[in-house]
Amino acid sequence: MATEQAKPTSVALVIDDEPQIRRLLRVTLEANGYRVFDAANGQDGLVEAAQRKPDVIVLDLGLPDQDGLTVLKRIREWSRVPIIILSVRDQEEEKVAALDSGADDYVTKPFNSAELLARVRAALRHSQPQGADAIFRCGDLEVDLSKRQVFKAGLEVKLTPIEYSLLRLLVTHAGKVLTHRQLLTEVWGEKAVGQSHYLRVHFAHLREKLEANPATPELILTEPAVGYRLVCK
Repeated sequence: MATEQAKPTSVALVIDDEPQIRRLLRVTLEANGYRVFDAANGQDGLVEAAQRKPDVIVLDLGLPDQDGLTVLKRIREWSRVPIIILSVRDQEEEKVAALDSGADDYVTKPFNSAELLARVRAALRHSQPQGADAIFRCGDLEVDLSKRQVFKAGLEVKLTPIEYSLLRLLVTHAGKVLTHRQLLTEVWGEKAVGQSHYLRVHFAHLREKLEANPATPELILTEPAVGYRLVCK
């Protein structure tokens, strides 16, 4: 039984050359309230993306006519639609390249349908515009983006400017993996791209302040060799 259904108007586009994967995703997504279209190659996928204007795209990298990364880059030339990569390629370089090119998430095959649905919902939430005075809530964490204030269990948490900048990025992209390059560029600038130790230090401090058990974080998760993700359960 579906528990958290998408609105009936949510449109999903699946671009994958495997018929069994397209069938599985169609059944799974339709059962959860999505209207589903699909394509078996990159060119058809680009046409469908332009015509259907989907709310979310699930994209395979190993397409028969062109690499999925090329399809991703072409869509990103004109659309900010959430795109989730679904691929057998599990090398860290592949994940980083896709995320740095504009993918919102990366799921490897074989995949768990419930996890994929959760990733889709997270990507759709991230795509919804938020006002400048938005207040983000996740469990007992509250972030007032307009006042730059952070509260944990009702008590204000004092963060350094860098810690707040990192948390703000995670909050405004909640559920999405942010790569080391994206985080370093946003907070320190292009010259800091190779300094991933900056992130280890500051995220350790953030976890000390925000996690119930910093040794086993449940809020700020590490994607090994790729980046970080804020998870709101």
